[in-house]
Amino acid sequence: MSDTALDATHSPLSLTTAARSATKAVDNEHVIDAMRGFAALLVAYFHCRQVEWIGMQSFHQFADKSLGLNTIVSYLTLPIAWGSAGVPIFFVISGYCIHRGAAQRLADNPAYRLDAANFWARRLARIYPVLVAALLLTLALDWTSLHFPPVNHKILDIGPKAFLVNLFSLQGVAGKTYGSNGALWTLSLEVQFYAVYPLLFALRRRFGMMPVLALVVFVNVASAFMFERNDVQFFTSFWFSWTLGAWIAELQVKRDPSRTRMPWRMYGAALMFTALGCAAFHFGQYIAFQLWALGFACYLAEALKSRHQDRSEKHAPVVLLLSRFGDFSFSLYSIHLPIFVLLSSLLYRSALQTSIFPTFAFMLVAIAVAWVFYRCVELPAMKWSASLRPAAARAR
Repeated sequence: MSDTALDATHSPLSLTTAARSATKAVDNEHVIDAMRGFAALLVAYFHCRQVEWIGMQSFHQFADKSLGLNTIVSYLTLPIAWGSAGVPIFFVISGYCIHRGAAQRLADNPAYRLDAANFWARRLARIYPVLVAALLLTLALDWTSLHFPPVNHKILDIGPKAFLVNLFSLQGVAGKTYGSNGALWTLSLEVQFYAVYPLLFALRRRFGMMPVLALVVFVNVASAFMFERNDVQFFTSFWFSWTLGAWIAELQVKRDPSRTRMPWRMYGAALMFTALGCAAFHFGQYIAFQLWALGFACYLAEALKSRHQDRSEKHAPVVLLLSRFGDFSFSLYSIHLPIFVLLSSLLYRSALQTSIFPTFAFMLVAIAVAWVFYRCVELPAMKWSASLRPAAARAR
């Protein structure tokens, strides 16, 4: 079970509640990991097409009326044009996973207070070994790519200043992402989310979840006008997506199994918001992100409810497969872009290809490297983070 997933330490007030909650946590873990794996693969292949392929518009002109295998497969990848939808999926999942354990403990014991210092220490241990290793790997891969001109346009500054900006999670505020690793822009937001989570928890404890969610909506909109329009990416502009995940965690804790389910409403809302996000993407990414977050939140809330109410249902093979990718999704997300850029530089001198098939080979390479990276870097970081949990929590 991943470290950012469900924290099964509970108040000793009710062993029955703790056991029931732990059962739900294990039951929901495959769903969460599958969605995490799906989001990582979606974003990675979205970037892979950008780095290696000429793009749908250019390909349409190139292919004309040809109906060869390359043409058919290329057109089948059209939905990947909205692959950045994986980012708000990550944000919603992160908010859910981070808040789930605290929400349960607060439900068991209204006097519960978050240990902010321990929370930050565990987050630091979980994130920073992966981040530092990803930055060093980006440096090595981009340095190699620079020896195969023309230089890929994805490679930005790999100097010390850019390294420090990304190390302190200030990309988007004090500088750009490091080298070719443009995906790291979201990691700075994650670290900022973690930094303010104790404040969010204190507000939730004092006023309740819905007032906090309403406040975050206001902050989110105001931040978009203040920062996003000036090309400054700060966590407040994406806080709504993350807090939606925390809100779903609260719903899971308070779920009443006796209530009548009407899944078509939630799944219908998920489909509607997702479609609206795809339409809005044509006009700008930011609004699309908010709509996609709403769509995925509707889906996740209903999917977790369904899993909770029917534990006898076996996980579909596709869920189990995606959950395997979910195990090392953080690693895949953190290092895939420099790998694609290096492969493109080595094999094609950064020239975009008309064939879609190299993108699949690139993905296989990235997945294999990410799995090794996970075993060597991320897994030890997870164990280190887990070791910092309070002794009583580790014992349970």
